[in-house]
Formats: sequence, structure tokens, C-alpha cells
Amino acid sequence: MPAPAFPHDPIKKLYPNIYLLHGSIKMGPGMRMSRNMLIIKDGNDLTLINPVRMKEQGLKELESLGNILRIMRLGDFHGLDDQFYLDRYQCEFWAQAGQETYKHPKPTHTISYQTNSPISNSEFFIFKTALYPEAALLIKNHKLLITTDSIQYYDDWSYFSPLTKFAFKLLSFKKGLNIGPPWAKRVTPKGQCLKEDFEELLKLDFESLIAAHGSLLTSNVKDLLKEEINRSL
Repeated sequence: MPAPAFPHDPIKKLYPNIYLLHGSIKMGPGMRMSRNMLIIKDGNDLTLINPVRMKEQGLKELESLGNILRIMRLGDFHGLDDQFYLDRYQCEFWAQAGQETYKHPKPTHTISYQTNSPISNSEFFIFKTALYPEAALLIKNHKLLITTDSIQYYDDWSYFSPLTKFAFKLLSFKKGLNIGPPWAKRVTPKGQCLKEDFEELLKLDFESLIAAHGSLLTSNVKDLLKEEINRSL
């Protein structure tokens, strides 16, 4: 059985042809947090990045934007709603090989450092050191970096339950930009560091950031990321 549609906001336009679905996920009793899906329109085709199931009215709004051509999973922790969208729209599924948290469905197209993005004027970035698949997508014309759990930005705690806020503080999350502590702990090989990956990421030309959780960040992104790298890695 697919997971239900949890509460979410209406679809919001961030840039021309780029939309955000800011929603939520229930992880257990008293545990709820935010979750984002990015919607990229390329011609009349839509790509759903890190899919989040929507209520029926939201799906109708989504369908009015264009043809759902593909879904794209950029991080191994995500994938709860992938099968729902594949069943409903019979679309392409892009993800890295070696998915562990959600081993099914299997990708129809594999993302690697050699893979060209199917979205116009964009490119993939792969965290090569990470033990589990994690990627980012740069939308070049908007200088927008789309991440999953590697880098997250919070300017509020919308959709967070009190218990989840408390747990996040214990995990060293803060308001502002974070390199996700649970993610970094899980994906870092023993005796190694992710710093080189992030230094490579900083070479990309981006000025704004949106992750699979939290809010859009549009200023001082690289400076804040450099500070976070020095603080947490």
C-alpha cells in the first residue's frame, strides 16, 4: 500500500518554470517534519524531484502545469512516494544505482557522474565519497542548487512537531544552513571525510539553494556553506 498524502501547501512558483511543493511527512507517533518536492518544467514536460505525494486537488494542479515525464530521486533517504507517481503517470524514474533505503522501484535511468541531465541547462553533481547514493542538481540559468539531505536550510520550523524540533536540536540541526548531521554520519566512510566532495561542489556556479527539507535560500549561500563545512566536517 502506498503511503498517504500528508499535509502540504499549494504549489508555489519559485522561478520561471521551477515550482516548489512544500509539504510534510509523519515519521512516527508525534514525529512530523517538512519535506519538499521540486517541479521543473521543460517545454511541456515536468520532472518531479524527490517526489512527495499530494492530495487529489494538488495533483490536479500539478497536471495543469504539464505532462509528468519523469521523477528523479537525488538522495537515498528519499523514495517513499516514488511508486505512487510511477503507477499514476507511467513515467521515467531517474536515480543513482545502489539505493538502500528504498530498493524498489528500480530506476529506468541511472544517474552517475558521467550522466548528462535530461533537463535543459542543468547538470548533476555526485557526492563520490558517500557510502550511499547522494546527488545534487544545478539549474544553471537560475544558479539554483537542488539538494536532498546533504545541505538543508531552515528559516522556520513549518510542519515540524514539537517532538521533532526537540530531536533536531539534539542532532545538532539549527536554523540556517546545515550539512545534515544524520546524513553525514551515515554516508561518511570510516576514517574519511566528505570535505573534498563539498569543496568540489563549491566550484559550481550557484547562488541559491533548495533542499528536500526546509526553505529556499537566496543569498550568501557559498559563504554560509563554507562556514558550515569548517564547523561540521
